[in-house]
Amino acid sequence: MADGTAGIRYPWETPPQEGEAIEVAEGVLWMRLPLPMALDHVNIYALDEGDSWTIIDTGFDSKRSRAIWADLMAGPLGGKPISRLIVTHHHPDHVGLAGWFQEEHGAELWTTRTAWLFARMLQLDEQAVPRQETLEFYRRCGMDEEIYNERKSERPFNFADVVAPMPLGFRRIKQDDVIRMGGRNWDVHIGNGHAPEHATFWSRDDNLVLSGDQILPSISSNIGVYATEPEADPVADWLESCERLKAFARADQLVLGGHKLPFTGAPTRMRQLIDNHHGALERLVRHLDEPKTASECFAPLFKRSIDKGAYGLALVEALAHLNHLYHIGTVSRTMREDGAWLWHRIG
Repeated sequence: MADGTAGIRYPWETPPQEGEAIEVAEGVLWMRLPLPMALDHVNIYALDEGDSWTIIDTGFDSKRSRAIWADLMAGPLGGKPISRLIVTHHHPDHVGLAGWFQEEHGAELWTTRTAWLFARMLQLDEQAVPRQETLEFYRRCGMDEEIYNERKSERPFNFADVVAPMPLGFRRIKQDDVIRMGGRNWDVHIGNGHAPEHATFWSRDDNLVLSGDQILPSISSNIGVYATEPEADPVADWLESCERLKAFARADQLVLGGHKLPFTGAPTRMRQLIDNHHGALERLVRHLDEPKTASECFAPLFKRSIDKGAYGLALVEALAHLNHLYHIGTVSRTMREDGAWLWHRIG
């Protein structure tokens, strides 16, 4: 067994072009769908079942995505049907076309129960303006006043904008399942933190890992707290998942993630993912020598300027780290007159 000391390496320097695929292992194709944001792509994988394909994740629901999928199915996928769709977690770039594959192409959806429930609930919860609970949540975070005033009257991002309607019915994936796909048996290990009950798949028969967004190279998965569960501690969930999953990591494994490039050196990356958050928490504690709101905590966490486009993700991640410090008793909080939490280091 590899000793885990190898660094991170990228067997492919260039990702597949739109409508094309790269075979990363026998019967395993890597494809990409575009995203209209700073992280401008999501990786998709197809596993050959002989007379059909299993697809891992989908991309957003859009006319462009559907057209790209039509090209992929006619081209690299050779016209064979897609019999099964596996969704790693509920985020829209991964589940966006699940309902379309079910209804238009007869694919069976496999995912975790929490992922399905979250995705279907959010797809049905369309809002013209933010709910009062969301505005109060923004206030609790100390959101910048200009951004708050913009957001309170504009249509918020809705899952329904980029996620196709999802019919009833799915097959549940859970911890310790063994799933046969692409001529291999895969152990299911569930992660948390980035998304609740996020499925990852570890091949028993070779060195492949399908990691979704739970294990990514070069970037850290967003870990956020939202108005749906404002007291949540996803940082604790993330750290627990990384500690648990690193036991399965080997230096020779080819990790096929939801973004960026496939890579080897999983043990190194798992240590980095854990150390990065411990380092961020230590910087944040030092930063809280005076009371501060979540919106005043970007500098120690991100070590770069945050523009308006990244502001929302930065805010929910700052709150996630503050919640963790609060839950472990390292910081206290008091409410300012305007409704914002002020966080302060204890001792």
